[in-house]
Amino acid sequence: MATTDPAQTDLGFTDPDPRRSGPLDRLPAIAIPVISVLLAFAIGGVLIWIQGVNPLQAYYVLFSSALGTPEGLLRVMEKSTPLILTGLAVTVGLRTGLFNIGAQGQLLVGAIGAAWAGYHFQLPMIVHLPFAIIFGMLCGAAWASIAGALRAYRHVSEVITTIMLNSIAIALVDYLASRPLKEPDQPISRTPLVTDSASLPFFGPIPSGFILALLVAIFFGWFLVRTTQGFRFNTVGLNPSAARYAGMPVKGTILLAMAVSGGLAGLGGAVETLGITGRFEPAFNAGLGFDGITIALLARANPIATIPAALLVGTLRSGAATLQFQTGIEPEVVDVILAITLLFVSAPIVARLLFRNRTIKQTTVTSGWGS
Repeated sequence: MATTDPAQTDLGFTDPDPRRSGPLDRLPAIAIPVISVLLAFAIGGVLIWIQGVNPLQAYYVLFSSALGTPEGLLRVMEKSTPLILTGLAVTVGLRTGLFNIGAQGQLLVGAIGAAWAGYHFQLPMIVHLPFAIIFGMLCGAAWASIAGALRAYRHVSEVITTIMLNSIAIALVDYLASRPLKEPDQPISRTPLVTDSASLPFFGPIPSGFILALLVAIFFGWFLVRTTQGFRFNTVGLNPSAARYAGMPVKGTILLAMAVSGGLAGLGGAVETLGITGRFEPAFNAGLGFDGITIALLARANPIATIPAALLVGTLRSGAATLQFQTGIEPEVVDVILAITLLFVSAPIVARLLFRNRTIKQTTVTSGWGS
């Protein structure tokens, strides 16, 4: 008997009725992300050409600067590390039927929480570093749990609450970094440097945070498929009514999924603070959570696939500054490419969800009249 990836069914990647399958349904799972990226680069090439620069030359500069030198590879790994984790945060929500748009706010709360734990205490490294990381994760999980509780117990859309919580989180961390947690005698808003005992080390030329992100992605690739709790996440995402009928704690599962999602985003913020910036500065974390949405959709809600998706986005982000310096092209062209990629990769999902909902409504009306 053929099996279907629960995430694909939940997100509209596959049509529940094989009689209505179209050309997109017969494509391999990897085809739509690849086609979306290629189309985005083609449109980006047109925009580069309009600015009077050869697109092939521009793309060569972009990728060679990011991947052609040890310094470039280090920047790619540093850029990709929080992106893998925010992509995983959105992925866990999607697998449970939740669209967590609040990864940005959860990342910021986790980042400033890890910064406070990193500079406020004087502990041995074997205790201090795990404590700072876990504290950042707990801050992100607690922040996401607000939306999770409202969704589970009051049926408030997590899309609305996470968007609002993003704005609150941005204002909150700006206040904390400029008032009670501000580094003394500094004109800019930032926290003090974390101590050496709370700083993520390097394993040779590789940041330990990058290795941690890879291990977390591999773990969740196993967890969502091979564990009972992962099965509950997938089942609630596919059909909450069936999960409830089977005796699964649907409300608790939704709350737990949002907490895990927020914890992963908080971990991304903690790694960014403890392993890259060394302190919390609001401007350094801008956009990382929102890129997680692109990564999760590009990865088709597959935890392992978040790794290459994040590496692609990290490569583009890393090479954007060099692209501007050597060709004169504005670095915002990278944002345009990522936005177009998100549009193309999500369009088939949205279309199938709309058509599936329409079919469900028609079936309900028909069965109602005929009963």
